[in-house]
Amino acid sequence: MTLVHPTIQAILQNIPSRYRGPGGALAVLKDGKLVGEHVWGFADMQSLIPITPSTLMPICSITKQMVCLIMKDLERNPTPEMLKRGNVSRQFADALDQTLHPDLTANTGLKLEHLCNNQSGIRDYWAMSMFWGAHPDGEFRLEEDARKALERTRSLHFEPGTQYAYCNLNFHVLARIIEDVSGQTLGDLLAERLFLPAQMKTARLCADNANLPPPCVGYEGTESSGFIPAINRMQWSGDAGVVASLKDMIAYEHYLYTSWDDEQSVYRVIAQQQSFKDGTVARYGYGLKHDIVRDVATIGHGGALRGFRLHRIQAPSEKLAIVVMLNHQADAEEAANDIMKDIFDIYKGHAPRLSPVSPSPNWVGTFYDAEAQLAVEIGHGRQGHLTVSYGGSDDTLVCVEENKAQSSNMIGTINGDFLTLHRLDDNRVIHANRVATGQQPPKYHYLGTYYCTEVDSTFHCTGGGGMLYGLFEGYLGYGPPHLMRYIGDDIWILACPRGLDAPAPGSWTVVFQRDDHGDIVHVTIGCWLARKVGFART
Repeated sequence: MTLVHPTIQAILQNIPSRYRGPGGALAVLKDGKLVGEHVWGFADMQSLIPITPSTLMPICSITKQMVCLIMKDLERNPTPEMLKRGNVSRQFADALDQTLHPDLTANTGLKLEHLCNNQSGIRDYWAMSMFWGAHPDGEFRLEEDARKALERTRSLHFEPGTQYAYCNLNFHVLARIIEDVSGQTLGDLLAERLFLPAQMKTARLCADNANLPPPCVGYEGTESSGFIPAINRMQWSGDAGVVASLKDMIAYEHYLYTSWDDEQSVYRVIAQQQSFKDGTVARYGYGLKHDIVRDVATIGHGGALRGFRLHRIQAPSEKLAIVVMLNHQADAEEAANDIMKDIFDIYKGHAPRLSPVSPSPNWVGTFYDAEAQLAVEIGHGRQGHLTVSYGGSDDTLVCVEENKAQSSNMIGTINGDFLTLHRLDDNRVIHANRVATGQQPPKYHYLGTYYCTEVDSTFHCTGGGGMLYGLFEGYLGYGPPHLMRYIGDDIWILACPRGLDAPAPGSWTVVFQRDDHGDIVHVTIGCWLARKVGFART
């Protein structure tokens, strides 16, 4: 595939009007060389400072793959301190046991690789921060608050190696293990072992989001609601934390391209697809998501913080890479995929379009996944499409038969009131029953105070009738009230559209349980990132 520079530029110049916001930066590389670049808009709308290829932005979760590169490099090239202690693999395994609560590693089979592949079963700490009283623009300190989060993480929400669920805490732990074992800071390791050889001249670790390098500001909001500067005051290191410019990311893609040619390189090692315990090939491993775009295998990852969205994607067989960096909350992954699809359409021909069929009316409604204790909400999309709300964001399925719909990540079937969803990324089949909606909630049954001993959190349920509020109290303080919506059968949806991290969990499922006398005595609260957290009524 030979790319013509003006054609690539035309594709890139169409992106800003489709993904509207304050500004952004894009790049396309072919054969490791830059063939297209476009920057636009403002790094700071108040001061009228433009975005340039040198503007630094937090690349957020793209940091995860960099942490895995460092870990694998340390295994091959240990520091002097590591060499003195002998077996490197044993050092990492011992550090895992020392870092996590004993209950997480005792007889669970949890291994370091499970953390790298988001198969650990550990609940995500940014989601859990809601239970500890976090405010979206509140502080979260790397030493004190992250340590307290680890102390309160004492159980798993699935068996390690059996499923995939995104978990930032996995990579926070990996970073602390790397620092403990190597005797160096993560920032120094990244600088010496990645940024220097990759010639990422201005990239660095910046753990404190309250002190990101100027001038770039991240913006919340939309064109219709208006854009406001996002206030981020939490600290992170490992799950995110690197700041980089478009120039740095171009250098990174060139470095990865040259590494790909060496089958023994660290990048090729972490880019190999991993497996689940049952042998199923996993779509996520070592901070890299494996996907398909126009029948072409891709490797990539996104990054998000309130006010920022980023994505990098690589198609090794086509020797093609794309970088998208936005200082607003448009969908950077979708933008990166659109650029790749547009390039493929021109140089490989248009993909045949599916002809969706009209869905059965049985699809629409709310269903309950009793195993995970999570609600599934399904609605109509555009013609022949359905929207599925389950994993924190809406997925779109195309109806291929009246009772069957699918996407690249999900296959669903409906049989009357019984829903089956095979979530391919998660390696999980969901069996859910329809909830009889439209009922009025029993008055005053749910109000009260509930406590979870394991995570040291208090849930206050207030309000009345069909308008309840959920508030959480924990070591971070007293959190904001969250609106609750009744769906039926003692099940409510608790809204969390904004959190410390982004995107926030979205909708939590709140399931109240009654005793033999019909009194509410317990409540289970969960989302895809953090399932089945139980609170007893006090």
